[in-house]
Amino acid sequence: MFKTLDDIEVAGKRVLVRADLNVPVQNGKVSDVTRIERLIPTLNVLLERNARVVVMSHFGRPKGQVVPELTLKPIAEALSKVLGGKAVAFAEDCIGPEAARVVNALQDGEVAVLENLRFHPGEEANAPEFVAELAKLGDVYVNDGFSVSHRAHASTTDIAKHLPSAAGINMQAELDALEAALDHPKRPVGAIVGGAKVSTKLEVLGHLVGRMDFLVIGGGMANTFLHALGTDIGASLCEKDLAPTANAIMAKANDVGCEIVLPSDVVIASRLEAGIATDVVPVAGVPSDQMILDLGPESAAGLAVKLTECSTLLWNGPLGAFEVEPFDACTNTVARAAAALTRSGDLISIAGGGDTVAALNQAGVTDDFAYVSTAGGAFLEWLEGRELPGVAALGRTMRKGD
Repeated sequence: MFKTLDDIEVAGKRVLVRADLNVPVQNGKVSDVTRIERLIPTLNVLLERNARVVVMSHFGRPKGQVVPELTLKPIAEALSKVLGGKAVAFAEDCIGPEAARVVNALQDGEVAVLENLRFHPGEEANAPEFVAELAKLGDVYVNDGFSVSHRAHASTTDIAKHLPSAAGINMQAELDALEAALDHPKRPVGAIVGGAKVSTKLEVLGHLVGRMDFLVIGGGMANTFLHALGTDIGASLCEKDLAPTANAIMAKANDVGCEIVLPSDVVIASRLEAGIATDVVPVAGVPSDQMILDLGPESAAGLAVKLTECSTLLWNGPLGAFEVEPFDACTNTVARAAAALTRSGDLISIAGGGDTVAALNQAGVTDDFAYVSTAGGAFLEWLEGRELPGVAALGRTMRKGD
């Protein structure tokens, strides 16, 4: 187990905090502060303990070049507002004399933001000289960016070899939630995996069938599994070449005792378009010119009942084309059922992935889930069973007792 903020002394020390401040910016202003807000608990603890906090992050993909449009300056300004108007210094570089000047001017309980790490090619290359320059700016390293910890970059991995290191509060919460769902869940445990294509989640499905008591497959992915079973799915999105893979996953699930749950009825239309005429049919009754765009009400009701049979739920991916009404109906029904069970203390619900977060927001239940991850690629790689370099770096260098 890696160290947390409670295991390190920070008073009077320069604490380098790796955050994920890759947030949406429109017309020079941050339009969504969710990721900034997730960072605040860690910053507040460090500031209350009189640390000199130095926040570092990437923004966009400048490919090792200085791109003025990708400066972190407006993000530093947004951070100041989220911190209640507290002054936030900004360094116009992340290494070198300018960064050192700003960092060295900090007093106890003050905070600064460094310029975009990816303005230097050494960040993504994990170049030793760049790592060394970053490490000069701190006495302690804290990683609070789970969502970037699947990247073996200078600020997420090798810097932990230079400085005493710990996980931030957001990182700790993320790992606690995922470990609770995958490594030692309260059983029965189930997963909902949706989205458009099986090909993007093959490793997720393969990893989960060995750990779940049941696995709900929804979205366009369900079409490929239905096709593999010989069901005519009409003009629906389908990766027909992956039918053998779908059959192999179902065979593995059968061998290990994981129930695969597929829809019994579906919502169909001639095309994905708001206001289009729709119909509800059994999965075996899809006309050749129609496409499946959501799970039907019978399937949604069945899933809501299914959730009452489990103690832990892991959710990644919507069940239908939720961006267009009325094809969000099943996702909304099941999400609200999971939220109600969570509120009553009968379910530990953990969700993650960009589309999943958007779908839960749309259903109005994000705050009711036990934990919702804002990580994208890192969340998926964890579900695939991969070791995340940024997480491994903390555990590898600073296990308790080392």
